[in-house]
Amino acid sequence: MNAIHRLALSVSLALPLLAHAGEVEVLHWWTSGGEKRAADTLQKLVEQKGHTWKDFAVAGGGGEAAMTVLKTRAVSGNPPSAAQIKGPDIREWGELGLLANLDDTAKAERWDEMLPEQVRKIMQYDGSYVAVPVNVHRVNWLWINPEVFEKAGATPPKTLDEFFAAADKLKAAGFIPVAHGGQPWQDGTVFEGFVLSILGPDDYHKAFVELDNDTLTGDKMVQAFTALKKLRDYIDADAAGREWNRATGMVIDGKAGMQIMGDWARGEFQIAGLEPGVDYECLPGPSDTPYLTTDGDIFLFPKQSDPEVEKAQLAMASMMVNPRVQVLFNLAKGSLPVRGDVEIDLADSCMLRGLELLEDPDTVITSTNRMLTEDTSGQLNDLIADLSFNPSVTIEEAQERFARILETAN
Repeated sequence: MNAIHRLALSVSLALPLLAHAGEVEVLHWWTSGGEKRAADTLQKLVEQKGHTWKDFAVAGGGGEAAMTVLKTRAVSGNPPSAAQIKGPDIREWGELGLLANLDDTAKAERWDEMLPEQVRKIMQYDGSYVAVPVNVHRVNWLWINPEVFEKAGATPPKTLDEFFAAADKLKAAGFIPVAHGGQPWQDGTVFEGFVLSILGPDDYHKAFVELDNDTLTGDKMVQAFTALKKLRDYIDADAAGREWNRATGMVIDGKAGMQIMGDWARGEFQIAGLEPGVDYECLPGPSDTPYLTTDGDIFLFPKQSDPEVEKAQLAMASMMVNPRVQVLFNLAKGSLPVRGDVEIDLADSCMLRGLELLEDPDTVITSTNRMLTEDTSGQLNDLIADLSFNPSVTIEEAQERFARILETAN
Protein backbone atom coordinates (compact mmCIF):
# COMPACT_ATOMS: atom_id res chain seq x y z
CA MET A 1 0.00 0.00 0.00
CA ASN A 2 1.60 3.30 -1.08
CA ALA A 3 1.43 6.62 0.75
CA ILE A 4 -1.53 8.00 -1.19
CA HIS A 5 -3.54 4.78 -0.67
CA ARG A 6 -2.77 4.94 3.04
CA LEU A 7 -3.92 8.55 3.12
CA ALA A 8 -7.13 7.63 1.30
CA LEU A 9 -7.83 4.97 3.92
CA SER A 10 -7.11 7.38 6.75
CA VAL A 11 -9.54 9.90 5.24
CA SER A 12 -12.31 7.32 5.07
CA LEU A 13 -11.73 6.48 8.73
CA ALA A 14 -11.47 10.11 9.84
CA LEU A 15 -14.72 11.37 8.32
CA PRO A 16 -17.89 10.70 10.33
CA LEU A 17 -20.39 8.18 8.96
CA LEU A 18 -23.82 9.56 8.13
CA ALA A 19 -27.09 7.96 9.08
CA HIS A 20 -28.92 9.00 5.93
CA ALA A 21 -27.89 8.89 2.30
CA GLY A 22 -28.88 10.88 -0.75
CA GLU A 23 -27.79 11.49 -4.31
CA VAL A 24 -25.67 14.52 -5.14
CA GLU A 25 -25.48 15.41 -8.83
CA VAL A 26 -22.18 17.25 -9.35
CA LEU A 27 -21.73 19.59 -12.30
CA HIS A 28 -18.06 20.34 -13.03
CA TRP A 29 -15.56 20.79 -15.84
CA TRP A 30 -12.79 18.50 -14.58
CA THR A 31 -12.21 16.31 -17.64
CA SER A 32 -8.43 16.16 -18.19
CA GLY A 33 -6.43 13.24 -16.81
CA GLY A 34 -5.24 14.99 -13.66
CA GLU A 35 -8.57 16.73 -13.08
CA LYS A 36 -10.55 13.51 -13.50
CA ARG A 37 -8.32 11.80 -10.95
CA ALA A 38 -9.05 14.63 -8.51
CA ALA A 39 -12.80 14.42 -9.19
CA ASP A 40 -12.68 10.63 -8.73
CA THR A 41 -11.02 11.22 -5.36
CA LEU A 42 -13.96 13.32 -4.17
CA GLN A 43 -16.48 10.89 -5.65
CA LYS A 44 -15.01 7.94 -3.77
CA LEU A 45 -15.05 9.85 -0.50
CA VAL A 46 -18.68 10.93 -0.97
CA GLU A 47 -19.70 7.37 -1.75
CA GLN A 48 -17.75 6.00 1.22
CA LYS A 49 -20.15 8.00 3.37
CA GLY A 50 -23.13 6.21 1.86
CA HIS A 51 -24.22 8.89 -0.60
CA THR A 52 -24.40 8.61 -4.37
CA TRP A 53 -22.30 10.87 -6.61
CA LYS A 54 -23.99 11.42 -9.99
CA ASP A 55 -21.24 12.76 -12.20
CA PHE A 56 -22.13 15.57 -14.59
CA ALA A 57 -18.88 16.57 -16.29
CA VAL A 58 -19.03 19.19 -19.04
CA ALA A 59 -15.83 19.47 -21.09
CA GLY A 60 -14.15 22.85 -21.50
CA GLY A 61 -11.18 23.93 -19.42
CA GLY A 62 -12.44 27.47 -18.83
CA GLY A 63 -15.85 26.34 -17.59
CA GLU A 64 -17.88 28.41 -20.06
CA ALA A 65 -19.83 25.42 -21.36
CA ALA A 66 -20.53 24.19 -17.83
CA MET A 67 -21.89 27.58 -16.82
CA THR A 68 -24.22 27.61 -19.82
CA VAL A 69 -25.55 24.20 -18.78
CA LEU A 70 -25.96 25.35 -15.17
CA LYS A 71 -28.00 28.38 -16.20
CA THR A 72 -30.18 26.28 -18.47
CA ARG A 73 -30.86 23.78 -15.69
CA ALA A 74 -31.57 26.51 -13.16
CA VAL A 75 -34.02 28.32 -15.46
CA SER A 76 -35.87 25.06 -16.05
CA GLY A 77 -36.21 24.54 -12.29
CA ASN A 78 -33.96 21.48 -12.26
CA PRO A 79 -30.52 22.59 -11.03
CA PRO A 80 -27.89 20.02 -10.07
CA SER A 81 -27.33 19.61 -6.35
CA ALA A 82 -23.69 20.79 -6.56
CA ALA A 83 -21.97 22.90 -9.17
CA GLN A 84 -18.47 24.17 -9.76
CA ILE A 85 -18.56 27.96 -10.07
CA LYS A 86 -16.38 31.02 -10.53
CA GLY A 87 -16.21 33.35 -7.54
CA PRO A 88 -17.72 36.58 -8.91
CA ASP A 89 -20.80 34.71 -10.16
CA ILE A 90 -21.79 33.66 -6.64
CA ARG A 91 -23.46 37.03 -6.14
CA GLU A 92 -25.64 36.54 -9.21
CA TRP A 93 -26.88 33.18 -7.96
CA GLY A 94 -27.34 34.55 -4.45
CA GLU A 95 -29.49 37.42 -5.71
CA LEU A 96 -31.76 34.89 -7.39
CA GLY A 97 -32.29 33.15 -4.04
CA LEU A 98 -31.26 29.77 -5.44
CA LEU A 99 -28.47 28.83 -3.03
CA ALA A 100 -28.55 26.61 0.03
CA ASN A 101 -27.38 28.21 3.27
CA LEU A 102 -24.20 26.60 4.63
CA ASP A 103 -23.89 28.61 7.86
CA ASP A 104 -24.55 25.68 10.21
CA THR A 105 -21.88 23.59 8.49
CA ALA A 106 -19.50 26.54 8.42
CA LYS A 107 -19.98 27.11 12.15
CA ALA A 108 -19.51 23.45 13.00
CA GLU A 109 -16.36 23.25 10.85
CA ARG A 110 -15.08 26.66 12.06
CA TRP A 111 -14.73 28.09 8.56
CA ASP A 112 -14.33 31.61 9.99
CA GLU A 113 -11.13 30.51 11.69
CA MET A 114 -9.86 28.15 9.04
CA LEU A 115 -10.40 30.03 5.77
CA PRO A 116 -8.26 33.05 4.81
CA GLU A 117 -10.21 36.30 4.95
CA GLN A 118 -9.83 36.81 1.21
CA VAL A 119 -11.45 33.42 0.57
CA ARG A 120 -14.18 33.82 3.22
CA LYS A 121 -15.56 36.93 1.56
CA ILE A 122 -15.89 35.21 -1.79
CA MET A 123 -17.79 32.25 -0.25
CA GLN A 124 -20.45 34.47 1.32
CA TYR A 125 -23.53 36.26 0.09
CA ASP A 126 -25.44 38.70 2.29
CA GLY A 127 -23.38 37.61 5.29
CA SER A 128 -24.02 33.88 4.93
CA TYR A 129 -21.91 31.08 3.52
CA VAL A 130 -23.36 29.81 0.25
CA ALA A 131 -20.29 28.22 -1.36
CA VAL A 132 -17.25 26.18 -0.35
CA PRO A 133 -13.66 26.30 -1.65
CA VAL A 134 -11.79 23.08 -2.32
CA ASN A 135 -8.37 24.52 -3.19
CA VAL A 136 -6.21 27.46 -4.15
CA HIS A 137 -4.72 27.55 -7.63
CA ARG A 138 -1.55 29.39 -8.48
CA VAL A 139 -2.19 30.68 -11.99
CA ASN A 140 1.14 32.21 -13.04
CA TRP A 141 3.38 29.17 -13.46
CA LEU A 142 5.88 28.52 -16.26
CA TRP A 143 6.38 24.80 -16.95
CA ILE A 144 9.51 23.71 -18.81
CA ASN A 145 11.06 20.51 -20.12
CA PRO A 146 14.71 20.53 -18.93
CA GLU A 147 15.82 17.99 -21.54
CA VAL A 148 14.47 20.13 -24.36
CA PHE A 149 16.16 23.20 -22.90
CA GLU A 150 19.46 21.36 -22.67
CA LYS A 151 19.25 20.18 -26.29
CA ALA A 152 18.50 23.73 -27.43
CA GLY A 153 21.20 25.30 -25.28
CA ALA A 154 18.56 27.45 -23.62
CA THR A 155 18.59 28.73 -20.04
CA PRO A 156 15.46 28.58 -17.85
CA PRO A 157 14.21 32.19 -17.84
CA LYS A 158 14.03 34.44 -14.81
CA THR A 159 12.77 37.56 -16.60
CA LEU A 160 10.43 38.27 -19.48
CA ASP A 161 13.37 39.18 -21.72
CA GLU A 162 15.03 35.86 -20.85
CA PHE A 163 11.75 34.11 -21.62
CA PHE A 164 11.80 35.38 -25.19
CA ALA A 165 15.55 34.71 -25.48
CA ALA A 166 14.93 31.09 -24.48
CA ALA A 167 12.06 30.92 -26.96
CA ASP A 168 14.41 32.04 -29.74
CA LYS A 169 16.88 29.26 -28.92
CA LEU A 170 14.14 26.64 -28.71
CA LYS A 171 12.77 27.74 -32.06
CA ALA A 172 16.21 27.70 -33.69
CA ALA A 173 16.75 24.15 -32.41
CA GLY A 174 13.54 22.94 -34.07
CA PHE A 175 11.29 22.77 -31.01
CA ILE A 176 7.96 24.51 -30.47
CA PRO A 177 9.02 27.17 -27.99
CA VAL A 178 5.68 27.63 -26.22
CA ALA A 179 2.94 25.00 -26.03
CA HIS A 180 -0.39 26.79 -26.08
CA GLY A 181 -4.06 26.18 -26.70
CA GLY A 182 -5.72 28.89 -28.74
CA GLN A 183 -8.80 29.29 -26.55
CA PRO A 184 -9.87 32.67 -25.14
CA TRP A 185 -9.47 31.69 -21.48
CA GLN A 186 -5.95 30.36 -22.14
CA ASP A 187 -5.00 33.57 -23.94
CA GLY A 188 -6.37 35.47 -20.95
CA THR A 189 -4.28 33.38 -18.55
CA VAL A 190 -1.09 34.21 -20.45
CA PHE A 191 -1.96 37.89 -20.72
CA GLU A 192 -2.66 38.16 -16.98
CA GLY A 193 0.83 36.78 -16.32
CA PHE A 194 2.37 39.32 -18.68
CA VAL A 195 0.44 42.17 -17.06
CA LEU A 196 1.63 41.24 -13.55
CA SER A 197 5.20 40.77 -14.78
CA ILE A 198 5.34 44.16 -16.49
CA LEU A 199 3.06 46.31 -14.34
CA GLY A 200 3.86 44.86 -10.93
CA PRO A 201 1.28 44.33 -8.16
CA ASP A 202 0.41 47.99 -7.54
CA ASP A 203 -0.45 48.85 -11.13
CA TYR A 204 -2.09 45.45 -11.58
CA HIS A 205 -4.41 46.43 -8.72
CA LYS A 206 -5.00 49.85 -10.26
CA ALA A 207 -5.92 48.26 -13.58
CA PHE A 208 -8.20 45.42 -12.49
CA VAL A 209 -9.56 46.63 -9.16
CA GLU A 210 -9.51 50.43 -9.29
CA LEU A 211 -10.09 50.40 -13.08
CA ASP A 212 -7.75 53.38 -13.31
CA ASN A 213 -7.88 54.81 -16.83
CA ASP A 214 -4.31 56.13 -16.77
CA THR A 215 -3.05 52.64 -15.98
CA LEU A 216 -5.32 50.93 -18.48
CA THR A 217 -4.15 53.23 -21.26
CA GLY A 218 -0.55 53.67 -20.08
CA ASP A 219 2.78 52.63 -21.60
CA LYS A 220 3.18 49.56 -19.39
CA MET A 221 -0.09 48.15 -20.63
CA VAL A 222 1.14 48.73 -24.17
CA GLN A 223 4.20 46.64 -23.28
CA ALA A 224 1.94 43.84 -22.02
CA PHE A 225 -0.07 43.81 -25.24
CA THR A 226 3.15 43.93 -27.25
CA ALA A 227 4.52 40.90 -25.39
CA LEU A 228 1.29 39.01 -26.01
CA LYS A 229 1.36 39.74 -29.73
CA LYS A 230 5.04 38.78 -29.88
CA LEU A 231 4.24 35.43 -28.28
CA ARG A 232 2.35 34.41 -31.42
CA ASP A 233 5.70 33.92 -33.21
CA TYR A 234 6.59 31.13 -30.79
CA ILE A 235 3.33 29.13 -30.92
CA ASP A 236 2.71 26.43 -33.51
CA ALA A 237 0.19 26.87 -36.31
CA ASP A 238 -2.15 24.21 -34.92
CA ALA A 239 -2.76 25.91 -31.57
CA ALA A 240 -6.27 27.18 -32.32
CA GLY A 241 -8.87 25.32 -30.29
CA ARG A 242 -6.36 23.07 -28.53
CA GLU A 243 -7.27 22.09 -24.97
CA TRP A 244 -4.78 23.13 -22.29
CA ASN A 245 -3.94 19.55 -21.25
CA ARG A 246 -2.98 18.66 -24.84
CA ALA A 247 -0.60 21.62 -24.74
CA THR A 248 0.85 20.30 -21.48
CA GLY A 249 1.28 16.96 -23.22
CA MET A 250 3.49 18.66 -25.82
CA VAL A 251 5.89 19.69 -23.04
CA ILE A 252 5.72 16.22 -21.49
CA ASP A 253 6.48 14.57 -24.85
CA GLY A 254 9.41 16.88 -25.61
CA LYS A 255 7.77 18.54 -28.59
CA ALA A 256 7.67 21.92 -26.86
CA GLY A 257 9.94 23.61 -24.34
CA MET A 258 7.55 25.70 -22.23
CA GLN A 259 3.95 26.31 -21.26
CA ILE A 260 2.40 29.19 -19.31
CA MET A 261 -0.42 27.60 -17.32
CA GLY A 262 -1.83 27.33 -13.83
CA ASP A 263 -0.83 24.66 -11.35
CA TRP A 264 -3.54 22.31 -12.57
CA ALA A 265 -0.95 21.37 -15.23
CA ARG A 266 0.99 19.63 -12.46
CA GLY A 267 -1.69 16.93 -12.38
CA GLU A 268 -0.87 16.05 -15.99
CA PHE A 269 2.83 15.71 -15.22
CA GLN A 270 1.93 13.46 -12.29
CA ILE A 271 -0.31 11.26 -14.43
CA ALA A 272 2.65 10.85 -16.79
CA GLY A 273 4.80 9.67 -13.87
CA LEU A 274 7.21 12.61 -14.06
CA GLU A 275 9.14 14.07 -11.13
CA PRO A 276 9.43 17.83 -10.55
CA GLY A 277 12.99 19.11 -10.53
CA VAL A 278 14.06 16.15 -12.66
CA ASP A 279 11.68 15.61 -15.57
CA TYR A 280 10.06 19.04 -15.49
CA GLU A 281 10.46 22.38 -13.77
CA CYS A 282 7.88 24.75 -12.31
CA LEU A 283 9.04 28.36 -12.41
CA PRO A 284 7.35 31.64 -11.56
CA GLY A 285 6.13 32.70 -14.92
CA PRO A 286 6.79 34.28 -17.09
CA SER A 287 9.23 36.27 -14.94
CA ASP A 288 10.96 36.19 -11.57
CA THR A 289 8.13 38.03 -9.82
CA PRO A 290 7.71 36.81 -6.23
CA TYR A 291 3.98 37.33 -6.56
CA LEU A 292 1.47 34.60 -7.28
CA THR A 293 -1.94 35.11 -8.81
CA THR A 294 -4.49 32.90 -7.13
CA ASP A 295 -7.75 31.38 -8.26
CA GLY A 296 -9.47 28.24 -7.06
CA ASP A 297 -12.22 25.70 -7.47
CA ILE A 298 -15.45 26.63 -5.72
CA PHE A 299 -18.72 24.74 -5.35
CA LEU A 300 -22.16 26.08 -4.60
CA PHE A 301 -25.21 24.03 -3.72
CA PRO A 302 -28.54 25.01 -5.33
CA LYS A 303 -31.61 24.59 -3.12
CA GLN A 304 -33.27 21.18 -3.30
CA SER A 305 -36.65 19.85 -2.18
CA ASP A 306 -35.49 16.37 -1.14
CA PRO A 307 -34.28 16.32 2.51
CA GLU A 308 -31.91 13.42 1.79
CA VAL A 309 -30.28 15.35 -1.05
CA GLU A 310 -29.94 18.35 1.24
CA LYS A 311 -28.10 16.17 3.76
CA ALA A 312 -25.83 14.89 1.01
CA GLN A 313 -25.08 18.48 -0.02
CA LEU A 314 -24.05 19.46 3.50
CA ALA A 315 -21.96 16.31 3.87
CA MET A 316 -20.12 17.13 0.65
CA ALA A 317 -19.56 20.75 1.74
CA SER A 318 -18.12 19.57 5.05
CA MET A 319 -15.95 16.94 3.41
CA MET A 320 -14.37 19.38 0.96
CA VAL A 321 -12.64 21.35 3.72
CA ASN A 322 -11.66 18.33 5.82
CA PRO A 323 -7.87 18.67 6.30
CA ARG A 324 -7.00 15.21 5.02
CA VAL A 325 -9.35 15.51 2.07
CA GLN A 326 -7.63 18.78 1.29
CA VAL A 327 -4.29 17.00 1.08
CA LEU A 328 -5.56 14.04 -0.93
CA PHE A 329 -7.53 16.11 -3.41
CA ASN A 330 -4.83 18.70 -4.02
CA LEU A 331 -2.13 16.10 -4.48
CA ALA A 332 -4.22 14.76 -7.35
CA LYS A 333 -5.29 18.14 -8.72
CA GLY A 334 -1.91 19.86 -8.57
CA SER A 335 -3.32 22.77 -6.56
CA LEU A 336 -2.74 24.05 -3.02
CA PRO A 337 -4.82 23.35 0.11
CA VAL A 338 -7.15 26.21 0.98
CA ARG A 339 -6.40 25.80 4.68
CA GLY A 340 -2.99 26.16 6.28
CA ASP A 341 -3.25 23.48 8.99
CA VAL A 342 -2.87 20.43 6.75
CA GLU A 343 -0.17 17.78 6.65
CA ILE A 344 2.19 18.38 3.74
CA ASP A 345 4.49 15.39 4.15
CA LEU A 346 3.48 14.13 0.70
CA ALA A 347 3.84 17.51 -1.04
CA ASP A 348 6.29 17.70 -3.93
CA SER A 349 8.66 20.60 -4.60
CA CYS A 350 6.17 22.52 -6.75
CA MET A 351 3.45 22.37 -4.11
CA LEU A 352 5.94 23.38 -1.41
CA ARG A 353 7.06 26.36 -3.49
CA GLY A 354 3.47 27.50 -3.89
CA LEU A 355 2.67 26.99 -0.21
CA GLU A 356 5.72 29.02 0.83
CA LEU A 357 4.53 31.99 -1.22
CA LEU A 358 0.96 31.54 -0.02
CA GLU A 359 2.08 32.02 3.59
CA ASP A 360 2.96 35.66 2.88
CA PRO A 361 -0.24 37.63 2.20
CA ASP A 362 1.81 40.42 0.62
CA THR A 363 2.77 38.12 -2.25
CA VAL A 364 -0.77 36.90 -2.98
CA ILE A 365 -2.54 38.63 -5.86
CA THR A 366 -6.11 37.71 -6.73
CA SER A 367 -6.55 36.50 -10.29
CA THR A 368 -8.95 38.39 -12.50
CA ASN A 369 -11.08 35.21 -12.56
CA ARG A 370 -12.04 36.02 -8.98
CA MET A 371 -12.49 39.75 -9.49
CA LEU A 372 -14.41 40.00 -12.76
CA THR A 373 -17.80 38.58 -13.64
CA GLU A 374 -18.16 35.84 -16.22
CA ASP A 375 -19.45 38.38 -18.75
CA THR A 376 -16.56 40.81 -18.28
CA SER A 377 -13.96 38.04 -18.28
CA GLY A 378 -15.48 36.64 -21.44
CA GLN A 379 -15.28 39.99 -23.20
CA LEU A 380 -11.64 40.48 -22.18
CA ASN A 381 -10.62 36.97 -23.17
CA ASP A 382 -12.29 37.31 -26.57
CA LEU A 383 -10.44 40.57 -27.12
CA ILE A 384 -7.11 39.07 -26.08
CA ALA A 385 -7.69 36.06 -28.34
CA ASP A 386 -8.52 38.42 -31.19
CA LEU A 387 -5.23 40.26 -30.71
CA SER A 388 -3.30 37.00 -30.43
CA PHE A 389 -4.60 35.37 -33.60
CA ASN A 390 -5.93 38.17 -35.81
CA PRO A 391 -3.05 40.05 -37.49
CA SER A 392 -5.31 42.93 -38.45
CA VAL A 393 -5.99 43.88 -34.80
CA THR A 394 -3.50 46.51 -33.67
CA ILE A 395 -2.15 46.96 -30.18
CA GLU A 396 -3.69 50.44 -30.06
CA GLU A 397 -7.12 49.10 -30.98
CA ALA A 398 -6.84 46.28 -28.45
CA GLN A 399 -5.83 48.61 -25.64
CA GLU A 400 -8.72 50.97 -26.39
CA ARG A 401 -11.22 48.10 -26.35
CA PHE A 402 -9.59 46.69 -23.21
CA ALA A 403 -9.98 49.96 -21.30
CA ARG A 404 -13.57 50.37 -22.49
CA ILE A 405 -14.57 46.87 -21.34
CA LEU A 406 -13.10 47.35 -17.86
CA GLU A 407 -14.48 50.87 -17.45
CA THR A 408 -17.98 49.51 -18.00
CA ALA A 409 -17.41 46.29 -16.01
CA ASN A 410 -20.40 45.10 -14.07
